[in-house]
Amino acid sequence: METCLPVSTAALIVSSQLIFTAFFALILVWQKFTPYTVNTVVLLTIGAVVLALCGSSDKPQGESGKTYTLGFVMTFVAAVLSGLLFPAIELLYIKGRQAVTCTLVLEIQMVISFAATLFSTVGMFVVNDFKAIANEAREFQLGEAKYYVVLISGAIVWQVNTLGAVGIIFCASSLVTGIISSVLLPIQQVLAVVIFHDKFQAEKGLSLVLCLWGFVSHLYGEYKAAKKKKSDEVKESEMTPAAVP
Repeated sequence: METCLPVSTAALIVSSQLIFTAFFALILVWQKFTPYTVNTVVLLTIGAVVLALCGSSDKPQGESGKTYTLGFVMTFVAAVLSGLLFPAIELLYIKGRQAVTCTLVLEIQMVISFAATLFSTVGMFVVNDFKAIANEAREFQLGEAKYYVVLISGAIVWQVNTLGAVGIIFCASSLVTGIISSVLLPIQQVLAVVIFHDKFQAEKGLSLVLCLWGFVSHLYGEYKAAKKKKSDEVKESEMTPAAVP
């Protein structure tokens, strides 16, 4: 529903998926939380709430209030579902009887993409949306050919993005995946303002600062955990008695 919302607004709403990822990770995979992790989740979530308090002041010109609200709600629902998807994949890794390999990661990516394609195709058939593609291509400001280039490029980039998310869950955890997804927010906002000339109100600036603060908190927490682990290993090695010849 990005056509009903500015890109920067949609990106900020999607960032709320982190709180749902943390919630479902706690329930499904018993994710352990440190004070730094909790601080990160809280800050990134508050950043999304600050946007919601903006109301519809950044509503695109000519967009009805009903359509704007619908876009807001549907984008929020997508964030909730994404928050459930990541921990569900991690649970699959944990409960799976076979070893977690690169092949398994690719298989999961294929199943996710197939289900999404099937769901979207059925929806487009129901609302007869395939005819709109040709009309949109003709009205595309950069030309009809570039319209299809953008569609294909977007599909490829999205596949890479999803594969990366599934891979991060494989290498780390679903919570780390959610945090990294939220970190993309500053890049999306800057690009939206530069390319699409979206409005950048004070609320969005505050949300951006909170998100960056949250990410720094996560990095510092990881640094402290790694430092403590290294220190414990050194103490353990010093306490181990040397072998007597």
